This record gives sequence, structure tokens and C-alpha cells, in this order.
Amino acid sequence: MGSLYLVGSKCFLNRIRPGLPNMARRAYTLDVCAELLRTQGFINGRWVSAASTFPVLDPATGKELVQVSDFGPREARDAVVAAHKAFHSWKCQTPKERSLLLRKWFDLVNQNKEDLAKLITAECGKPMKESLGEIAYSASFLEWFSEEARRVYGDIVSPAVKDRKILLLKQPVGVASIITPWNFPSAMITRKVAAALAVGCTVVVKPAEDTPLSALALAELAAQAGIPAGVVNVVPCSREKASAVGEVLCTDPLVAKVSFTGSTATGKILLKHAAETVKRVSMELGGHAPFIVFDSADVDKAVAGAMASKFRNSGQTCVCSNRFLVQQKIHDVFVEKLGRAMEAELRLGHGSDPATTQGPLINARAAEKVEHQIADAVSRGAVLLKGGKRLEGSFMQPTLLSSVTSDMLCMREETFGPLVPVMKFKTEEEALAIANASPVGLAGYFFSQDISQIWRVAEQLEVGMVGVNEGLISTAEASFGGVKQSGLGREGSKYGVDEYLEVKYVCIGGLAL
Repeated sequence: MGSLYLVGSKCFLNRIRPGLPNMARRAYTLDVCAELLRTQGFINGRWVSAASTFPVLDPATGKELVQVSDFGPREARDAVVAAHKAFHSWKCQTPKERSLLLRKWFDLVNQNKEDLAKLITAECGKPMKESLGEIAYSASFLEWFSEEARRVYGDIVSPAVKDRKILLLKQPVGVASIITPWNFPSAMITRKVAAALAVGCTVVVKPAEDTPLSALALAELAAQAGIPAGVVNVVPCSREKASAVGEVLCTDPLVAKVSFTGSTATGKILLKHAAETVKRVSMELGGHAPFIVFDSADVDKAVAGAMASKFRNSGQTCVCSNRFLVQQKIHDVFVEKLGRAMEAELRLGHGSDPATTQGPLINARAAEKVEHQIADAVSRGAVLLKGGKRLEGSFMQPTLLSSVTSDMLCMREETFGPLVPVMKFKTEEEALAIANASPVGLAGYFFSQDISQIWRVAEQLEVGMVGVNEGLISTAEASFGGVKQSGLGREGSKYGVDEYLEVKYVCIGGLAL
């Protein structure tokens, strides 16, 4: 097993990478600032232990990293009470005061980016280059919403009668429960929390049970930034307690808002809980993104876009391309070039290795799902062109399938893994029909150099986000969210703060004018 020890202000963690083909076994040392490797929960500005703990595992080795406090419903309620108490003073701070504190938090995240990235790689498994990219992405939301904090404007509306004035005020909703996934354990927190804090809300964060360390490190930096006690609270818990803790965060009368990122199935459960007290809800749920390559596309750019969109975090993102639709004229050359790119650019290994581009999947269950989809597709006539095997632990070979049909599981269910199923189509209408046949609609991508086609397809794709000749589209400045069963509401952009605001109508009558 890995061993954890302290030298001065640094924590060191020894790990052994599993044996992979053509890779020697070797030890890795994770050294992070001791202040950032937190294993207790954070409530009302204090680090709090629970009666029990749960293990956080390195997904590359399956070995235990640390034991983290396992909070239950009681601690969750304590955190909600602390957030509710802090809300009454936090909302009264001026937007400029909140802006400055968020900016300090942003500065501290940048100052500690290396250590924060190491934590992501340790608990999530993604390569260090990607982890550093996530920290930059995380920090961008703190910066963006520190600026938006001072731009939350109401309205003065012209009345129908002369002796009145109509004012529309924007006010924070109150305590927000923030429930986040494991695949972006830092960015999914800052995208929600920064918007909430900017407008005067307080938060209780429940990080995913696989990746609590990033959330706890962010809480430490928030405290260092001077954000008052109770404004940010973090309640880590095990998979066994997640349901009970989630129920508290969605039903407690002191909670005014629930923001969740995760699977559609879990989102539906949380929606039912939140309905009991008619809470404000934001849901960023599952995706099943189409990636369409039309005959007019620049094939090399389409291949580069496919590589960027599909293989980031080993295919474990909600906006990853899942269904690859390629028009018949360029189908063969696209598949050939994509296969060559996969061979040349993708390297499996531990995320700590600079040569690694593909880390493990988060756990064995995730690898089993990809295995099942591959087996189903091959049994139904798909041709396996590359990869297809599960290696030690939760490592999956990047896999390329051709001759895929719409009845295969990989075309009907989100994969969340490094699988590229390619389906041939004839016409634009056919491609749109296949792309829009899904009950979810988060992101969609297509490549074309026909300007008329670009307008048509961008408008007709039933998704909340469209990448045209581009495989990476997420940014703090743009709205993030989906349609259909991919969720409710938008995060990021100028619209992100609206999810945490109420609009109050004030009518002042009897004015002598």
C-alpha cells in the first residue's frame, strides 16, 4: 500500500504504479503542502472529524491514499445551519468586498496550482498536464465571478400610472447545496461556488466520494483568502452515506438552492427530494454528444478535434464526444487518420508520468461499463480496429470501432471512457435525425466548411452547446448547460449568477409627481 508521511511543511505519499505493457513498475512520490492535504470536513470555519473514515484510492493502482472523515446526516445538518447563520452577514457585505475576497481566493489557487494539480492526479487519475489545465480552468471561474459580483444589476421599469415607481431588485436566494462529480473535482466546485458567493449566497459542498481531497484543499485556500466562517462548508462522505447526506442537502428547510452535476438518474432522485420544499434547482446531467464530420470538412482538423474532445480525461467528461457520425465520402480516410493519431499520440500510464496522456478510469465499475459496450458492439457486427482490451485495474485501451449501428449500446448510452464508435451516414438530414434521437442534449460537435450548413446544423442540433470545427469549447465566459434530460439552468458566463438570485418586485405608490 501507499504510505503517507510528513517532512517539514510537505506531505509525501509513496505509490507504486501497476504493471502495464512495455512499462516498468516504478514508485511515485506525491509531495504537497501539508496545509492542502486535508482529511477532515470543513464546517463553520473549522476542520471537523467524523466518528468514522473512508479510504480515498489511487485509481491507477487501487491502493489507498488516505482516510478521510466520513460525514453523515448530522454533520450535513450542522453545515447547513452554519451556512444559514453566515448567510445573514455575508449577503450584507458589499459586492466589492465579496469581489476582493474571491480575487484573493483566485490568487491563492494560482499560487498553489502545482500542489492542487497533484491532488487531482492522485485521486482522479488524470495526467498532470490535464490536472494543471483543470486548475487553470478552476481559477478562471473565481476570477470571472469576482468580476461579475459587481455587475449584478436590477431594473427600474416605467409604470403604467404616474404616481408609481417599479423597481426590480436582485437578491441572493440563501444557502446553496453544491453536489459535485469526481471527473473535475476542482472546476465543478469553483464554477458553482464562485457564482453563489459572488451574489451573497453561502454554500455546503458535498464532493464525490472518490475525490474529496481537491474540495478540501479549496476550502483551506478559501479560509486563507479571508472568506468568513460558515460561508464555505465541505462535507465529505463515503459512497454508503452519500444518499443520506444528499437527501439532507436537498430537503433541509434552511437550504434554498440545490446545484448538482452528475448522472441523469441521480439528478432525477435529487429533483424529487428538492420538490418537497420547492427549492431552486440547477442540474447539469448526463450527455451523449454527437460528433459529426461532413464531406466538406477539413479531415485533419476533424481528427484533431476528435482527439481533443474524446480522449481528455480518458473520455470521462460529460461533454466528451460519444457518437461519431462520418459522411460516407470521407468516412474511410477519417477512420484511417484517426487510428494513426490514436497510435501516435496516446500513451497509457500513471498520471504522474510526464509521458502519460491516458490515465486509468476512475474505478473498476467504469472499466466494466466500457468493456460491456465494446463486447455488445462487436457481437452486433462492429469491427474492432484498435484497442478493445482492459488492462490491469481500471486501465482501458483507447478503442476504435467501425461499422457501428444505432442499435448498439455505445450509440444509446453515454460511455464515459476511451471508446470511439464510428457510424457512416449519407445525408445531413440523416445525421441530424441520429444526433437528435437521444433523450439528452448537453454538447454536440460538427465539422464542415459549408457556411450555410454550419448555420443550419448549429441551429437544429438539440443540445445546449455546439462546437463548430472545434473539439474543446468550455470556458468561463460562455454558458454551460444542456437541454432535454441533460439538465436545468446554466453555469458560467454572465448567466451563471442568475441561478443564485431571486428577482424582487418593489412597487412604490402614492408619489406626488
